[in-house]
Amino acid sequence: MDKKLVMLGMIVGSYIGAYVPIWFGASSFSFASVVGTFVGGMCGILIVVRFYT
Repeated sequence: MDKKLVMLGMIVGSYIGAYVPIWFGASSFSFASVVGTFVGGMCGILIVVRFYT
């Protein structure tokens, strides 16, 4: 598996995870956004790993 794809999944997942709390009225620097960044990044990595293995 290519490291670039894993990194891309992490970046896209982190971006989406950080942006979701903004849809519900939270600040982009809130704790929910930080947690969303972590969860989105992990989900992005898992999706790429599951898809390519």
